[in-house]
Amino acid sequence: MPESPQPLPLTPEVAAGPDVLSVPETDAEPLASVLRTLRLERLGGDEYAGSSLPQLNERIYGGQVLAQAIVAAADTLVGDGDGDGVRQLHSVHGYFLRPGKLGLPITFAVERLHDGRSFSTRRTHALQQGKPILSLISSYQEDQPGREHGGSAPAAPDPESLTSAITLFDTIDHPVAKFMSSIAAFDIRHVDESVYVQAPQARSDEQMLWMRARSPLPAGTTQLLHRALLAYACDQVLLEPVLRRHGLHWRTPGLSVASLDHAMWWHRPVRVDDWLLFVQHSPSAQGGRGLGIAKVFDRSGAHVATVGQEGMVRVPDDDDRPVPTDDDGEWHRPALR
Repeated sequence: MPESPQPLPLTPEVAAGPDVLSVPETDAEPLASVLRTLRLERLGGDEYAGSSLPQLNERIYGGQVLAQAIVAAADTLVGDGDGDGVRQLHSVHGYFLRPGKLGLPITFAVERLHDGRSFSTRRTHALQQGKPILSLISSYQEDQPGREHGGSAPAAPDPESLTSAITLFDTIDHPVAKFMSSIAAFDIRHVDESVYVQAPQARSDEQMLWMRARSPLPAGTTQLLHRALLAYACDQVLLEPVLRRHGLHWRTPGLSVASLDHAMWWHRPVRVDDWLLFVQHSPSAQGGRGLGIAKVFDRSGAHVATVGQEGMVRVPDDDDRPVPTDDDGEWHRPALR
């Protein structure tokens, strides 16, 4: 990667404020483990170091690196002292370039691309052994008045009436299921049958689910962290409509899935420790790639975020190609995180 340019000088309205990396603590596991990964170490010169959560396949969960890159970039924006900063994260666009390897440190290198009158833009590369595993551009805007519109959430059963994926995995007497249940920082409840262990009875390119953090976020959790945690959590479910449409499930023999990119827009304030409704669909799949789109609504029905992700989805019957190598994106089989 070319040498990063010297940081741009911050304008006064961007330059006063709190310590973004002061992530609050909680004793509630497994959420506490996720928050610890967001406490990045400052290395100087807009570079940061981060750790990783354990995974079964020795590959770093992509949502973790995504959230860490968001936090690193935001640390180069200094706020106004109210705990959230003058400029709030409103969008990210990123590419997963290589699988992250557990046991190796991650360095986050941030470029200050632009600090304008209302917007700031950052580019962040997540690196292992000098090679990028994620490239992310994030944009931040001052809170400003303007015209507003937004759709309303569709009718859906209350989350309390649905079965938790954690409960499902607790009923399976298998070490993998027990591990996934133990590390699940988020409670996911599908409106229709899930695609974790068996194919859906009816094929559809749509699905709805409820999601929230498994325990309340501690006092002092900023809006920036809520938004980063939403990015962390949603990476595991975005491609499920692709599987559902083609009668696949996460245990389909030989299934290989890789997140290739991730685009996300935050429209309104969000709390990840309250129920969020994901309204998902897959508009297209072709050439071993599938696209997943999700609108995210809060419990009141407000449209708080929109997410898009393209992924590589392959099963052995599709062609005779070998299992992809380490250069083919972030290969993983998402479960509960």
